[in-house]
Amino acid sequence: QVQLVESGGGLVQGGGSLRLSCVASGRTLSSYAMGWFRQAPGKEREFVAGISRYSGRTKYADSVKGRFTISRDNAKNTVYLQMNSLKPEDTAVYYCAADIVYTDYVGPDLRYDYWGQGTQVTVSS
Repeated sequence: QVQLVESGGGLVQGGGSLRLSCVASGRTLSSYAMGWFRQAPGKEREFVAGISRYSGRTKYADSVKGRFTISRDNAKNTVYLQMNSLKPEDTAVYYCAADIVYTDYVGPDLRYDYWGQGTQVTVSS
């Protein structure tokens, strides 16, 4: 099994940037497709970005395209989410998730069996 720990959240003004990190332990991250999700108060959890296992192909929610970038460093067993031009509506708890896969597919509909505990991102207006 893999354990995931997120960090890098915090309070930032609108227009600012944050970089979230998700460090994996217990198993090498290279076996997994990875995703970032978020959940705002009173709302359902939503897919933000994903990165595939083999080629590093990425997929983004429309709401973050052009502002967020997901990347992975398998040597460091870490996945990142660079968030630029942040808006108050980006305020949420952000979670990373992993799904062991044998294809290069990435998307919100993977099983994502493993989840971190989340990190709070708050964007002030």
